[in-house]
Amino acid sequence: MSAKTDTEVIIGGKVFTLSGYESEEYLQKVASYINNKTAEYGKMDSFRRQSADTQSVLLQLNIADDYFKAKKQINLLEEEIQNKEKELYDLKHELIASQIKLENTEKNVKSLQTEVNESAKKIIRMETELKDLKGNGK
Repeated sequence: MSAKTDTEVIIGGKVFTLSGYESEEYLQKVASYINNKTAEYGKMDSFRRQSADTQSVLLQLNIADDYFKAKKQINLLEEEIQNKEKELYDLKHELIASQIKLENTEKNVKSLQTEVNESAKKIIRMETELKDLKGNGK
């Protein structure tokens, strides 16, 4: 397990000490995210007219919304990865089956080629014998 990190961050103009097993950079990134969300909403007149409690709840809802949208996107991507892995698995098996079929076909072609060669030799022998018989029969 990583060592516990204590990091001072500034959120909303106030200094906070965050503790956790994440890196200092990560904790600063989290604080920056909160500050950016606060600044984003602070630009809206309708948000600034709300009470501090309502502003806090709206920020929390927006952050939770970001979280659930990101989680949904991750789930969709993981599902897509699983589908691609299954498709790849199926394609690999199809490739192996095709390779086996090709090997068997190549063996069959070799065997048939050997038969054709033997038959051609037989035909030549028989034609030669036939010529000999016709030549001797004259």
